[in-house]
Amino acid sequence: MTVVERNADAALHELFERMCAAWTAGDAAAYGDCFTEDSDYVSYDGTQARGRRAMVDNHQRLFTGVLSGSALVGRVESVRHLRPGVAVLHATGSVLMPWRSSLPRRRLSRQTLIAVEEGGAWRIAALHNGRVRPVTIPGPASVPSRMSRALTAVARALGVGHTLGGG
Repeated sequence: MTVVERNADAALHELFERMCAAWTAGDAAAYGDCFTEDSDYVSYDGTQARGRRAMVDNHQRLFTGVLSGSALVGRVESVRHLRPGVAVLHATGSVLMPWRSSLPRRRLSRQTLIAVEEGGAWRIAALHNGRVRPVTIPGPASVPSRMSRALTAVARALGVGHTLGGG
């Protein structure tokens, strides 16, 4: 890792910490300042805000409403530099409600952030947030797998369903 990348890593960790601190302060403007003007923000439920203004407006409503007094708690898991001035971060985090002293496991989310350097400062150009809910993939002999194959055979025999190919 180069000295430039080490310095950028420190700045990127600081950006993530600043984003969490702004959330915890309930400061939508400071939270929005962590993002580029044309940022894309996908929430854990799949809703999308395009642009800083929309994201700030959404978070202002959250901070004065259902998430009032909450804290954003998280940590950067990894940073990968795609090229100078562009990095992808993976982080985990959760919203800690004011009446809780610890994070419920089911509330853990993983974020993918694309950060860009603008005028010497790092900002988030895109953030995608998804719940951590590991799925156990059923084996081929399992009841769900056998049912899926049987229903697929019935659908094909009846000529219904998609015709996109596949097994």
